[in-house]
Amino acid sequence: MSNSKYIDSLINKDDITQFRELYGQNSELLHQQTIRYTRTLSRFKEIFGEKEVSFFSSPGRTEIGGNHTDHNHGRVLASAVNLDNIAVAAKNNSNIIRIESSDYPSFEVDLNHLIPQENEFLTSNALVRGINARLKELGYTIGGFDAVINGGVPKGSGLSSSASFEVLIGAIVSHLFNEGNIDPIVIARIGQYAENVFFGKPCGLMDQVACSVGGLVMIDFEDITNPVVKKVDFNFESTGFSLVITDTRGDHTNLNDEYAVLPKEMKEVAAHLGCSVLRETTLKKIMDIAPSIRKKVGDRAILRAIHFECENDRVADQVAALENNDFAKFLQLVVDSGHSSYMYNQNIYVPDNIQEQAVSLGLAYSELVLKDAGAWRVHGGGFAGTIQAFVPENLLEKYTATLNHLFGADACHPLFIRQKGAVKLDF
Repeated sequence: MSNSKYIDSLINKDDITQFRELYGQNSELLHQQTIRYTRTLSRFKEIFGEKEVSFFSSPGRTEIGGNHTDHNHGRVLASAVNLDNIAVAAKNNSNIIRIESSDYPSFEVDLNHLIPQENEFLTSNALVRGINARLKELGYTIGGFDAVINGGVPKGSGLSSSASFEVLIGAIVSHLFNEGNIDPIVIARIGQYAENVFFGKPCGLMDQVACSVGGLVMIDFEDITNPVVKKVDFNFESTGFSLVITDTRGDHTNLNDEYAVLPKEMKEVAAHLGCSVLRETTLKKIMDIAPSIRKKVGDRAILRAIHFECENDRVADQVAALENNDFAKFLQLVVDSGHSSYMYNQNIYVPDNIQEQAVSLGLAYSELVLKDAGAWRVHGGGFAGTIQAFVPENLLEKYTATLNHLFGADACHPLFIRQKGAVKLDF
């Protein structure tokens, strides 16, 4: 179908079933998405001309449970959300990938050169090159294509815009050159590989799996080379709650040391028990050995180890609560997770800068509004950044107004859990 016909069909048909699956039931938001897609398509036409095109969407993700458990081979509970990156893409019958993005400078990747380029570290070019290199290694077909990408996963929001981008590229290659037959878990693994090897950043697999698979997923990293991924069957929309991510707008700079020392301290405790990671031991063994290692590893390390063991079990309990349709139990477990991160894991503020505690303040305001009615916790790595809350419909306006008053306009992002991962849309 030509670009012009696509544009006409989109403009004249706001009520697209697939849009409701991806973006919800709000008619105004659906209309905004129609405008977004048509503008992206128009931009494609301006740059690349009339072609047979396809539309793609890849969601952001949120961490529901399992705060700082993956790096010690624990469990996590994550979900796709309705903020997404979209692309209009078409084959170009060459060995060059050409990408224009609303968020980054345009770039090209030559598929004749599929080895890491040091000058590309930490760039989108590196991710695209790495994804295609790994796909080729695994025997999949790759090829040149043109794409215009519109980013709807805010960078720095804690919703993993990078993983969303990675699986978006994987989905494009899957559908344009492999009849859509590349498994979503494979696409996730390839995204992780590209980020580790070509992009130059160590990362786990949680973000990519959540974006690629969609819905609620529990990932068990006990076997780090072959993590178990389980999709959790639960209709979040039926609860009447909104998932709200709030950007506390804290300073993200100079946090690398804080992020690095946290798993290091956990592993130091594990080492004293003859283990490489905490997943290999138990809470009882940690408590038994704690008196003899306090001066060696420090009390904070022991507290963080306690957090890991309790949080790892809590993820399994959260999944069981959802599968048993016990949403009240699930909400209490979310609150328990937040308290554990605050008291034991201690990733809420930077200890040498106690004057800045944006996350702490956001959690305090959340509790004041939502106590006995919802749930709240730190989201992601912590120390700065975002918090997460489950907010009942009757408190949504009050909650967002309160947090926006504290952190500024548009700090809050009311979301819902999206059942679809990275997909090709069929109009």
